[in-house]
Amino acid sequence: MESDPFREGLLSYFDALQERVSTKSGDWSVKGFIDVYQRIYTISLDTKVLSKVLELLMFPVIQRFAEEHGYQLVIARVQNQYPDLSLISHSDDQCFALDIKTTYRTRADKDEAVRVKLGTFGGYFRVRDRPVSSTFAYNRYAKHYVLGVVYTRAAGIDERQVYDIADLNHIPSVAHDFQFFLQEKYRIGSDRPGSGNTRNIGSTTYLDRLMNGTGVFAGLGVEVFDDYWMNYQTRAMAREAGYAEPPYTNLKTYQAFKRQGAAILNIPANELDTEAEEDEIDEE
Repeated sequence: MESDPFREGLLSYFDALQERVSTKSGDWSVKGFIDVYQRIYTISLDTKVLSKVLELLMFPVIQRFAEEHGYQLVIARVQNQYPDLSLISHSDDQCFALDIKTTYRTRADKDEAVRVKLGTFGGYFRVRDRPVSSTFAYNRYAKHYVLGVVYTRAAGIDERQVYDIADLNHIPSVAHDFQFFLQEKYRIGSDRPGSGNTRNIGSTTYLDRLMNGTGVFAGLGVEVFDDYWMNYQTRAMAREAGYAEPPYTNLKTYQAFKRQGAAILNIPANELDTEAEEDEIDEE
């Protein structure tokens, strides 16, 4: 893998992220929500709640990384704006997208069965020259990274339980065994949507591929990833466009689709005949 100063720099802060999020025993450092009467309410197992709290814990570390490495940190202005964080280099004005994703293991052995949605393949992903529900235009970013957190959900948590501040050390954590990863989006992308008929890019479901950045597009490159998802259609999208079926549904059928008409690429341009030169087109 070629040198990647941005990624290498942020990876050096992973120990700080780990210390921020978990105890020495591996439990989540957050025990719940506290009110002015020092009552602690058990945190919900709802993934959206966990994700937001994890983001809040991680922000100070990312802010320190930005300050110490010469980046301006721009936080998304509204929910669902892409990306969560934009980092602009003070030295060369390069801009990097950093999207924070969290997911939990669905197998006790940690070997597989994780799932992350990598954002839409419509909107800003296809309209790249201007902001569309994004902080900047997609093409403004030199690279698109995913900073991910994988955890295990605790069993037997009673979300109705309320504790006193004196019980702090005895309150069970709702999550444990945290792992962090930082990969370019294309390296962990799958060739199927995130779920059902949604317009979200799915990630690899294998934990080792997520951690090592060895998804199905890793060896193909970001150009293939972009072309695949910019032209991908769900069944509903294909029907809206007047087709019975999408042109492809995975990398194998995508390859077959790209081969159609590919023979023309081997013919020199000056040997091609045409009756539709741009300056001769009759619009009537």
